[in-house]
Amino acid sequence: MLTLPRIESLFASHGTAWYGGEAISQTAHALQCAQLAEQAREPEPLIVAAFLHDVGHLMLAESSTTDMRHQEAAADALSELFGPDVTEPIRLHVAAKRYLCAVDAGYFGALSEASVHSLALQGGPYDTAQASAFAAAPYAEAAIRLRRYDDLAKVIDLATPPLAHYLDMAARCVRLAA
Repeated sequence: MLTLPRIESLFASHGTAWYGGEAISQTAHALQCAQLAEQAREPEPLIVAAFLHDVGHLMLAESSTTDMRHQEAAADALSELFGPDVTEPIRLHVAAKRYLCAVDAGYFGALSEASVHSLALQGGPYDTAQASAFAAAPYAEAAIRLRRYDDLAKVIDLATPPLAHYLDMAARCVRLAA
């Protein structure tokens, strides 16, 4: 399980690493993604999901694993801290890329070279049956919106709110202990 102080520590320890072959850091990508969701007036849980969608990369940086399923690692680790309105768009954001490549002819052409490479590692575009199943899944629409912010959050030197802004928002979304 992750805690908010642990999340902050992960960003401090690994957030300066380059984001998946892009010329932007993990932290800058997370902040830009959250900022895009916030600017679109998304609900706070989806903004937090946008902020934390790649925290699995930061977690996996501390282990020797080569597992490419960062979305599962993040969603599972965050599930005791947040409800599904935060964790499920995170879990589904890679599936949303595969879905969008299957249903939107222009989407694939707009992907960065690094994102095209990771798409191949993630299984490529969905077929028709997979795309239909994804579209019917709970949180699919939220995951698609998150995915679109993810794709745009790669602007070098873009000014964003600080990490503390989104950590405070995350604190408001923490589920109350039962």
